[in-house]
Amino acid sequence: MTASQREAPQAEFRRTRMIRFSDCDPAGIVFYPQYFVMLNGLVEDWVSEGLGIDYHALISERRVGLPTVRLEADFRAVSRMGDQVALGLSVERLGSRSISLVLRCFEPAGGELRMQVKQVLVTTSLESHRAVEIPQDLRAAILRMSPSSVA
Repeated sequence: MTASQREAPQAEFRRTRMIRFSDCDPAGIVFYPQYFVMLNGLVEDWVSEGLGIDYHALISERRVGLPTVRLEADFRAVSRMGDQVALGLSVERLGSRSISLVLRCFEPAGGELRMQVKQVLVTTSLESHRAVEIPQDLRAAILRMSPSSVA
Protein backbone atom coordinates (compact mmCIF):
# COMPACT_ATOMS: atom_id res chain seq x y z
CA MET A 1 0.00 0.00 0.00
CA THR A 2 1.40 3.38 -0.99
CA ALA A 3 1.36 6.47 1.20
CA SER A 4 -1.29 8.09 -1.03
CA GLN A 5 -3.55 5.04 -0.70
CA ARG A 6 -3.25 5.20 3.10
CA GLU A 7 -4.25 8.88 2.96
CA ALA A 8 -7.28 8.31 0.71
CA PRO A 9 -9.90 6.44 2.72
CA GLN A 10 -12.58 4.53 0.82
CA ALA A 11 -16.33 5.30 0.93
CA GLU A 12 -15.54 8.92 1.61
CA PHE A 13 -18.33 11.48 2.06
CA ARG A 14 -17.16 14.75 0.45
CA ARG A 15 -18.02 18.40 0.28
CA THR A 16 -16.17 21.24 -1.42
CA ARG A 17 -15.76 24.57 0.29
CA MET A 18 -14.10 27.90 -0.33
CA ILE A 19 -11.78 29.22 2.35
CA ARG A 20 -13.25 32.49 3.56
CA PHE A 21 -11.78 35.60 5.14
CA SER A 22 -13.36 34.57 8.46
CA ASP A 23 -11.42 31.27 8.36
CA CYS A 24 -8.03 32.99 8.25
CA ASP A 25 -5.55 34.55 10.64
CA PRO A 26 -3.65 37.83 9.97
CA ALA A 27 -1.10 35.85 7.90
CA GLY A 28 -3.91 35.01 5.46
CA ILE A 29 -3.91 31.26 6.13
CA VAL A 30 -6.52 29.10 7.84
CA PHE A 31 -6.36 29.61 11.60
CA TYR A 32 -6.14 25.99 12.76
CA PRO A 33 -9.26 25.97 15.04
CA GLN A 34 -11.32 26.92 11.99
CA TYR A 35 -10.55 23.52 10.46
CA PHE A 36 -12.36 21.94 13.41
CA VAL A 37 -15.39 24.16 12.78
CA MET A 38 -15.39 23.15 9.10
CA LEU A 39 -15.04 19.46 9.96
CA ASN A 40 -17.81 19.61 12.57
CA GLY A 41 -20.09 20.95 9.84
CA LEU A 42 -18.98 18.06 7.64
CA VAL A 43 -19.98 15.56 10.34
CA GLU A 44 -23.42 17.17 10.58
CA ASP A 45 -23.82 17.05 6.77
CA TRP A 46 -22.67 13.42 6.71
CA VAL A 47 -25.30 12.38 9.28
CA SER A 48 -28.12 14.34 7.60
CA GLU A 49 -27.27 14.02 3.92
CA GLY A 50 -24.86 11.10 3.69
CA LEU A 51 -26.64 8.81 6.13
CA GLY A 52 -30.15 10.20 5.70
CA ILE A 53 -30.71 10.74 9.43
CA ASP A 54 -31.94 14.15 10.53
CA TYR A 55 -29.06 15.47 12.65
CA HIS A 56 -31.22 18.11 14.30
CA ALA A 57 -33.85 15.51 15.26
CA LEU A 58 -31.15 13.13 16.51
CA ILE A 59 -29.94 15.79 18.93
CA SER A 60 -33.06 17.75 19.84
CA GLU A 61 -35.84 15.15 19.65
CA ARG A 62 -34.16 11.78 20.13
CA ARG A 63 -31.66 13.29 22.61
CA VAL A 64 -28.70 11.33 21.23
CA GLY A 65 -25.39 13.21 21.35
CA LEU A 66 -22.23 12.63 19.34
CA PRO A 67 -19.49 14.23 21.45
CA THR A 68 -15.85 13.97 20.49
CA VAL A 69 -13.78 11.95 22.97
CA ARG A 70 -10.53 11.79 20.98
CA LEU A 71 -9.04 14.07 18.35
CA GLU A 72 -5.69 13.75 16.60
CA ALA A 73 -4.72 16.27 13.91
CA ASP A 74 -1.89 16.53 11.39
CA PHE A 75 -1.35 19.78 9.50
CA ARG A 76 0.53 19.26 6.24
CA ALA A 77 0.11 22.36 4.06
CA VAL A 78 -1.51 25.78 4.32
CA SER A 79 -4.88 26.81 2.93
CA ARG A 80 -5.36 30.45 2.00
CA MET A 81 -8.36 32.73 1.63
CA GLY A 82 -10.02 32.03 -1.72
CA ASP A 83 -8.73 28.46 -2.00
CA GLN A 84 -11.22 25.79 -2.99
CA VAL A 85 -10.77 22.74 -0.76
CA ALA A 86 -12.48 19.40 -0.45
CA LEU A 87 -13.46 18.01 2.93
CA GLY A 88 -13.73 14.24 3.20
CA LEU A 89 -15.04 11.92 5.90
CA SER A 90 -14.71 8.15 6.12
CA VAL A 91 -15.46 5.66 8.87
CA GLU A 92 -12.41 3.85 10.16
CA ARG A 93 -14.13 1.81 12.86
CA LEU A 94 -17.66 1.25 14.09
CA GLY A 95 -17.90 0.08 17.68
CA SER A 96 -20.93 -0.57 19.85
CA ARG A 97 -20.92 2.96 21.32
CA SER A 98 -18.25 4.75 19.29
CA ILE A 99 -17.46 5.75 15.73
CA SER A 100 -13.87 6.38 14.61
CA LEU A 101 -13.61 8.78 11.68
CA VAL A 102 -10.88 10.00 9.36
CA LEU A 103 -11.52 13.54 8.16
CA ARG A 104 -9.41 15.28 5.53
CA CYS A 105 -9.03 18.68 3.97
CA PHE A 106 -7.33 18.54 0.59
CA GLU A 107 -6.93 20.38 -2.69
CA PRO A 108 -9.61 18.85 -4.94
CA ALA A 109 -7.83 18.88 -8.30
CA GLY A 110 -4.41 17.59 -7.33
CA GLY A 111 -5.25 15.94 -4.04
CA GLU A 112 -2.64 17.76 -1.93
CA LEU A 113 -3.45 16.94 1.69
CA ARG A 114 -3.75 20.11 3.76
CA MET A 115 -4.72 18.49 7.06
CA GLN A 116 -6.12 15.26 8.42
CA VAL A 117 -7.94 14.40 11.63
CA LYS A 118 -8.67 11.14 13.36
CA GLN A 119 -11.73 11.63 15.53
CA VAL A 120 -13.64 9.33 17.86
CA LEU A 121 -17.28 10.12 18.55
CA VAL A 122 -19.29 8.40 21.28
CA THR A 123 -23.07 8.13 21.20
CA THR A 124 -24.51 9.47 24.44
CA SER A 125 -27.85 10.08 26.05
CA LEU A 126 -28.30 13.83 26.34
CA GLU A 127 -30.43 13.15 29.42
CA SER A 128 -27.91 11.11 31.43
CA HIS A 129 -24.72 12.19 29.57
CA ARG A 130 -23.60 8.54 29.54
CA ALA A 131 -22.52 6.46 26.59
CA VAL A 132 -25.31 4.48 24.91
CA GLU A 133 -25.43 1.93 22.09
CA ILE A 134 -25.32 3.45 18.62
CA PRO A 135 -28.97 3.66 17.49
CA GLN A 136 -29.81 0.85 15.06
CA ASP A 137 -30.85 3.19 12.22
CA LEU A 138 -27.57 5.10 12.54
CA ARG A 139 -25.54 1.85 12.61
CA ALA A 140 -27.40 0.46 9.58
CA ALA A 141 -26.86 3.69 7.61
CA ILE A 142 -23.12 3.70 8.39
CA LEU A 143 -22.82 0.06 7.33
CA ARG A 144 -24.66 0.81 4.07
CA MET A 145 -22.32 3.70 3.31
CA SER A 146 -19.02 2.00 4.07
CA PRO A 147 -19.42 -1.77 4.57
CA SER A 148 -15.92 -2.68 3.36
CA SER A 149 -14.02 -0.08 5.37
CA VAL A 150 -15.67 -0.57 8.77
CA ALA A 151 -13.80 -3.03 10.95
